[in-house]
Amino acid sequence: MDWLVVSNIALWIGFIAMVLVNLALARQIGVLYERVAPAGALMMNQKLAVGAAAPKLAVVTLDGGTEEIGTVVDGKSQLLFFLSPDCPVCNELTPAFKSAARAESDWLRVVLASDGAEQDHRGYIERKGLQQFPYVVSELLGKTYGVAKLPYAVLIDEQGVIASMGIINSREHLDSLFEAKERKVASIQDYMSRRSEGQAVQYVEADKA
Repeated sequence: MDWLVVSNIALWIGFIAMVLVNLALARQIGVLYERVAPAGALMMNQKLAVGAAAPKLAVVTLDGGTEEIGTVVDGKSQLLFFLSPDCPVCNELTPAFKSAARAESDWLRVVLASDGAEQDHRGYIERKGLQQFPYVVSELLGKTYGVAKLPYAVLIDEQGVIASMGIINSREHLDSLFEAKERKVASIQDYMSRRSEGQAVQYVEADKA
């Protein structure tokens, strides 16, 4: 019987050790995630600033309508998504962009923007199934909003204020604009930086205690 008791004790010790190891691994994974958290959309804008009033323009859409850029409509936020028919990343992002637009449609109005020959954009709209979005071809709009690289997006909140903006290379980058608006920070990078600084302050205070 002694060997049975000893084996049971050994099994329990092994089990507790595994639990402790798993907890330690989970903590390390959390720390690693904080360090290499997915980067949000890079702002890279020389004209606009998050928290400033969005420039207001009245522009004509390809279907002949008028779109009031920077003006609140129906209490919704406005997302300006700058793209181009000859931009490979824009083409790859189309399904993800349309999916995000549907998911956020209760609070978000999306406007697509570009420049160039109108006939190129009409064909692009047909190929990509973008008929449901207002589509603006305006070089002035891109210059006013400081767009230098594509695809680029500017999120204007329900008060007509720039909530977030940045280069969009993935669905995660697009979602990061929404997340930044919700957390009321300029960007996800800004949020992560503030969080890291807050944790550093906590560590310093703990050391002083």
